[in-house]
Amino acid sequence: MAPANHLADLGAATSRRISILTLVLGFAAGIIVFVLKSRPAGIGIGIGTLLSWLNYRWLEEALAALQRVATAQQDSPEARVPPGIYAKFAGRYVLIGAAIYVTVHYFTVPIISLIVGLLALGAGAIVASLYEVISG
Repeated sequence: MAPANHLADLGAATSRRISILTLVLGFAAGIIVFVLKSRPAGIGIGIGTLLSWLNYRWLEEALAALQRVATAQQDSPEARVPPGIYAKFAGRYVLIGAAIYVTVHYFTVPIISLIVGLLALGAGAIVASLYEVISG
């Protein structure tokens, strides 16, 4: 296997691991808080986790599309980025902002629980990185 292919496979595996760990760790925290503290706080962590995961997936898709465009237009003096890529970059923040507003305003979920759920991506990335370091 060529070194470039090996690195691409390793990157894809790590990305999948981060995605799965984000959901597992976030929803586990949400369930624990739901049972031990309060239902709205647990639901808020779950919603924040889902938004964090969706943000990660959209960012990954937008970057992959940008990489494909850059590779395809490698020899072109004027590279053009499709507007859909810009929409994915900006849409992530619009969606998260709208979902947080609706969740907090209409469903009276504590904002801090949503923020904790949004941090699930960081927890997933840390655990995935530790796994990579430990497994060699």
